[in-house]
Amino acid sequence: MANELSKPMATVSQVYRTLETLLDGKRLNIVKNVIFILVLLNYWSFLYRKVLVGGPIRAIQDLQTYVKRVFFKQLRRLPSVQAKIDAELSKTLKDMEHSILSREGDNVVQNVTLPKHGLSADEVLDHLKGFQEMRALDWEGGKVSGTVYHGGEDLTNLLAEAYRMYAISNPLHPEVFPGVRRMEAESVAMVLNMYNAPPEGCGTMTSGGTESIIMACKAYRDMYKDLKGIRYPEIVVPETIHAAFMKASGYFNIKLILVPVDPVTCQVDLRKMARAITSNTIMIAGSAINFPHGTADDIVSLGKLAKKHNIGLHVDCCLGSFIMPFLEKAGLPTVPFDFRVEGVTSISCDTHKYGFAPKGSSIVMYRNKKIRKYQYFLCSDWTGGIYASPSIAGSRPGALIAGCWAALIKMGQDGYLESCKSIVGARQVIEDMVRSIPQLHVVGKPVASVIAFGAADPLNIYDIGDMLSERGWNLSPLQNPAALHISVTLLWVPSAQQFAQDLKEVVAELVADPSKARNKTAAIYGTAASIPDKTVVEDVAAGFVDLLYKA
Repeated sequence: MANELSKPMATVSQVYRTLETLLDGKRLNIVKNVIFILVLLNYWSFLYRKVLVGGPIRAIQDLQTYVKRVFFKQLRRLPSVQAKIDAELSKTLKDMEHSILSREGDNVVQNVTLPKHGLSADEVLDHLKGFQEMRALDWEGGKVSGTVYHGGEDLTNLLAEAYRMYAISNPLHPEVFPGVRRMEAESVAMVLNMYNAPPEGCGTMTSGGTESIIMACKAYRDMYKDLKGIRYPEIVVPETIHAAFMKASGYFNIKLILVPVDPVTCQVDLRKMARAITSNTIMIAGSAINFPHGTADDIVSLGKLAKKHNIGLHVDCCLGSFIMPFLEKAGLPTVPFDFRVEGVTSISCDTHKYGFAPKGSSIVMYRNKKIRKYQYFLCSDWTGGIYASPSIAGSRPGALIAGCWAALIKMGQDGYLESCKSIVGARQVIEDMVRSIPQLHVVGKPVASVIAFGAADPLNIYDIGDMLSERGWNLSPLQNPAALHISVTLLWVPSAQQFAQDLKEVVAELVADPSKARNKTAAIYGTAASIPDKTVVEDVAAGFVDLLYKA
């Protein structure tokens, strides 16, 4: 028995002596030094991005925010604190629910199960008319920022007919619907030409700007994994970039690095952008124009950066769409933004915005097919056969493709040129009024159809927005910094002068009597800004999305 026990004990003793030798050995010291250097490099990389990219002031602010967030997160673990948060959250969601459902009226007939017997066509149409008549904001009167990009009643009727003709078509099966394949290819080709793509330029249609951006990010991720072996991809973008890049980052496990913008021009800080680029960077991006302020980044300088580091440069032209390409022809101020800029490798353009195509259509363009190939999903060993699709969707509505093609052909270059002149002209009317009011200021330098403006203390820009809402106007509130945003559409052309006058009157009222401030939107955004733990704000946002599916 003793001999049997002695063998494993001896083995353990030998292992111990071996480990002891290693711990005292030179090799382990080398390993320790390597690990120490790697840890230092990791922390240096973190500090480099925080301090040199964001700046020391922002780094300190981020540290303070982080400490507050951690403290607040721990505080939420207390039952009494969580109960208070839940109570406030419930109240907020109840108010949101009332705001949403009250627009539907009091005589809503609910359909939460399939009817036992199907309704007649006339009955269905009656229901549809009822939904159409639910109390809504006056978008037809040109009082809603963006949202509805209406090309006129005649065009809408044409698009409806195109949709009817191709309602059952599906471009997943080009052998069954060859006409849809042709219309999609022609739509992409027309937009490529509009953006001055080279002969080898190419693209695909998507369901909207978000999918176009997501597809571009996916293409660069896969391409540079294949060509450069990058397994921890990073994207470097301005902090004013569209949230679709954040979504792509979350979906595809890509590290997103946000670069500050110049507080005056609202263009991305190029020096900080250059500092943020590493060996893991797969692409950088800029906007022409960005959603918040309607300003365009310096695409020429970004192109030089992209070429220097041999990485992709995506230009988000989703909102600029059919305005930016026509500014030069209209004799209006513009900036370089399309494929004529060296270094630009992809562009996204929403046909369903100022192209007036039906909602649900956008185009992502590439400088060549070598890049586009990495956007595709290809599966050669599926039991159902070889599977290939150009974007996220498998089956797609051919009716939207038909509607997009019809809008492009109906409008033509002359139609889009005229709409560009009218829309930008309306924006200039509003901008001139904002600049004439001492208490207001325009954010950045608007290029196309969007304008954002803020207010000087003691005025609160959100109070101005609330008072304009009471007059029927619906603007988008911005934060960091606080401002109001207007995406001027064709519907705003006849109402721009009235808005300018109402804006002047509202500001005069608030200056004369500050007690008229409603503090509704200001309270919401002020509270959101003061909460360190943004998961609380995200809980409210998630609750809002939940309400969209409340039948």
